Amino acid sequence: MKVSDHIRNANGKTMFSFEIVPPVKGQNIQDLYDNIEPLMEFNPPFIDVTTSREEYIYVNKGSGLLEQKVTRMRPGTVGICASIKHKFDVDTVPHLLCGGFTREETEYVLIDCHYLGIDNVMALRGDSAKHEQYFKPVNGGNHYAKELVNQIADLNKGKYLHESVDAKHSSNFCIGVAGYPEKHLESPSMKTDLQHLKDKVDAGAGYVVTQMFFDNQKYFDFVKMAREIGITVPIIPGIKPVAVKRHLQILPQVFSLDLPENLVKEIEKCTNNKEVRQVGVEWAIDQSKELIAAGVPLVHYYSMGKSSNIRAIAKEVF
Repeated sequence: MKVSDHIRNANGKTMFSFEIVPPVKGQNIQDLYDNIEPLMEFNPPFIDVTTSREEYIYVNKGSGLLEQKVTRMRPGTVGICASIKHKFDVDTVPHLLCGGFTREETEYVLIDCHYLGIDNVMALRGDSAKHEQYFKPVNGGNHYAKELVNQIADLNKGKYLHESVDAKHSSNFCIGVAGYPEKHLESPSMKTDLQHLKDKVDAGAGYVVTQMFFDNQKYFDFVKMAREIGITVPIIPGIKPVAVKRHLQILPQVFSLDLPENLVKEIEKCTNNKEVRQVGVEWAIDQSKELIAAGVPLVHYYSMGKSSNIRAIAKEVF
């Protein structure tokens, strides 16, 4: 079922969903199942599965020689989506990236998703590669998330990239895109960033999931500005509980966001990460309750594959 249909069928009741990352190559998928299982009691309508882009590793060839190789450390997004869908009888949302993928590769992924009965995809530009200062698409790849949305929307209409295909059974993906309550770090202004979001929605996106934020007013202001420029699709808040003390430095730096001073002070008082985790859980509970009281369609949690803190939040909220 489409995410948009799940929201419509909920009749105003706020739902719970979460996002996971594929395991590193060589790990067992059972570990992923073990972290999903405790969250199923909260009836998520869907589970997001992230996609990692390529990175370089160096293989020792002997005699002091190193050979550069391209690899993906967390492959298997579509396979994991199909496996979760089968095992837990829940819809899954694979993330599709511009970065690291050609349009042809993206088309093949979409065809696989269609064959597997996956009804939703999240269209993202993605980050720059670790060895690059700025984002660069691969040759033949989409430059922007809007272009990726256009490609998915075209496939929904039976339009393929290079061939004339008699598409009697075209796809019908519900397309999600990202929104940034504190603007994307590369955008020159919030107004510009909101216009980019509207462009993605106008191209065919059916819903928006926000980047993490820790001040709900940022989300409320973001939704208000989005509605004022004509964005009418559901805007789902994304929540990540702080778990370790170094998040004080990492999150603002990587995601270009502000941490509320009250949260910072509480974390700074902590003597270990167990205490930090509890602060993060309590803060996310308060955030979630306020968002639900405001009538958000769904609260989406960035679990990063670990479920214990997300379950602690959900038990108090859902």
